[in-house]
Amino acid sequence: MAAKVIVKDLVKRYGSVEAVRGVSFEVNDGEIFGLLGPNGAGKTSTVECVIGLRDPDGGSINVCGADAIAQPALVKQKIGAQLQATALQDKITPREALKLFGSFYQRHATPESLIERFALAEKADSKYDTLSGGQKQRLALALAFVNDPEVLFLDEPTTGLDPQSRRELHASIRRMREDGRTVLLTTHYIEEAHQLCDRIAVIDHGKVIAIGNPDELIANSRSRPRISLKSTRHVEKQTLLSLPGVTGVHENGDCVEIHTSTTSQTLIDLVKTLDAQGNELLDLHVQKPSLEDVFIELTGSRLRE
Repeated sequence: MAAKVIVKDLVKRYGSVEAVRGVSFEVNDGEIFGLLGPNGAGKTSTVECVIGLRDPDGGSINVCGADAIAQPALVKQKIGAQLQATALQDKITPREALKLFGSFYQRHATPESLIERFALAEKADSKYDTLSGGQKQRLALALAFVNDPEVLFLDEPTTGLDPQSRRELHASIRRMREDGRTVLLTTHYIEEAHQLCDRIAVIDHGKVIAIGNPDELIANSRSRPRISLKSTRHVEKQTLLSLPGVTGVHENGDCVEIHTSTTSQTLIDLVKTLDAQGNELLDLHVQKPSLEDVFIELTGSRLRE
């Protein structure tokens, strides 16, 4: 597939702080691509450089076949963006905002079509300051769509939303891909990246440290499955470490987490050991490695919020 966004060796500094340190990635036509990383990793600075809100200190950016640094006005006609915070006048209505923003572009969708698409009919003529958080986010998405863009940039689109609003926004993002659009989103929610993205770039301290399909990143990691165990009586840590394949044991209250390289054999011997001790099994889960395990493996720490 042709790449809609090509970023090579991007650098952005703020004084002595190098927020983006040689970031490179490509976003293919028609995919949802995620930048996954903690707050402060350089995700927002990267997006702001790509969409022309900040001037990069190095590197190149190509969007929809145009040089985004040399031709920012042309690129802005072809893209839509939802930033972390959308600031509108308190008394403007969604219908008025969509009409106003549409007037900035050569090509634009009608306010009515966007109001219907993003389920804003009930609030179309209400003042902005009366909208709920989820409604404001849907309006922000509608504004990003106002010029019928080829590529959508969504910066932490679900931060601060309740679970229902988050699910609704996820559905809207998936529909963008179904409509053939390209989406680049940033997030620090690992589950969100796994659910939505065709590919992700893991970014930390201003650098991309891994790129790939979420399932492929997990499959290629060195992380092992783990067994979570609860029993009526405490099992000695040394007893669990002596089981075949066990590489580590972590106790968390009444739950024990066992890391193993041979899940089936460890489970068989674990049940035999508990039975021999007359110890009753209360709860047992086998957990496959997750994107968070990949992140910990790559960075040495859990994802910071």
